[in-house]
Amino acid sequence: MGLLDNVSQQRYYSGGKKSFTGDGTTVNFTVANSQNAFPLTYNLNPSIVKVYFDDVLQTLVGSSGNNYVFSWSNANGWNVFFATAPANGVAIVIDVDANYGNYQFISLTDIINNFMATYIGEGKILTDTKRNDISFHAHRALAELSFDTFKSTKSQEIEVPASLTMILPQDYVNYVKLTWSDSSGIEHILYPTRHTSNPTNPKQNSDGTFSFDIDDDTTVAIGDRDDTIELIQEANSETLDNYQTLSSTNDQDDYNDNRYVANLGQRFGLSPEHAQSNGSFYIDELKGLIHFSSPISGKTVILHYISDSLGTDDEMQVHKLAEEAIYKHIMYGCLSAKLNVPEYIINRFRRERFAETRKAKLRLSNIKIEEITQILRGKSKQIKH
Repeated sequence: MGLLDNVSQQRYYSGGKKSFTGDGTTVNFTVANSQNAFPLTYNLNPSIVKVYFDDVLQTLVGSSGNNYVFSWSNANGWNVFFATAPANGVAIVIDVDANYGNYQFISLTDIINNFMATYIGEGKILTDTKRNDISFHAHRALAELSFDTFKSTKSQEIEVPASLTMILPQDYVNYVKLTWSDSSGIEHILYPTRHTSNPTNPKQNSDGTFSFDIDDDTTVAIGDRDDTIELIQEANSETLDNYQTLSSTNDQDDYNDNRYVANLGQRFGLSPEHAQSNGSFYIDELKGLIHFSSPISGKTVILHYISDSLGTDDEMQVHKLAEEAIYKHIMYGCLSAKLNVPEYIINRFRRERFAETRKAKLRLSNIKIEEITQILRGKSKQIKH
């Protein structure tokens, strides 16, 4: 049976966003008329559809404040039913999870099933390996390949608040780059600064000794004990406060500006984080915060980062261009953990793992000869003096 035999083209192309306008009385809005437009598992499934009123996300029926449900009926087809009719003139957007482009991926569960069917059994390389062992090595392979092989870059956009901080995403592992977006939607690179930090800042008395008085009431409890016996840590260090109160830098590219006079003749050897006016950032790994310099206040900042693809079940999937690579990772992991396996067998699959990972990285790099040719043509332009 083909991989698409269970998914009709109508079901695939009928998803996506649908737009309506409320009239104050209508409570049912039909998304699709055919029952085959969506799987029956979508019926009353709260995670399938999102509804927005004037770009504001609404909540589902079933708890306090919820007001809609997505379901199938013969009378209304696949529809969104509102407990209270949307107000007249409100812009309604219904976003159904259609899984566009999902054919390029294979789930980790299918990877494990295929591996067990192909490599485990009598007369095969692995005869008695347990599914739990395969699952462990499959998850480790997925995490390792996510860091530098898969196209697993995520992004998050926020408006920088007055505190000049951004909370690291829940599934954050490492950052790729940080940018701020201007009014034209163009992203400008922010560079990390290596010359600041947010050290711990214990509360001190005027004579420099550490204070254990939380409420500054100068009273002492039993004996020499004050409010606490632990060091009282201030919210931010003075170092971080000074970094975040830097005066705004010049946002223009006019190097004849008076503010650049001090740099005349001295620009050679400048550090990249200081040789531009986009601003800078510092990541406090201990507290899970990104701290920005003052020029970033109020700007839209975009964090591009990588995860390990193990955060949710939906993430645990493998691109088909790297499917063979993950099989080799699992095979090498299983063999290297078993006793009495000849070293030449382990070395064989170590080499195959390396070769398949390299092949997957080349495939997923998405290099197109036409695009490279066009870039090289641009490099051949003559510059007249």
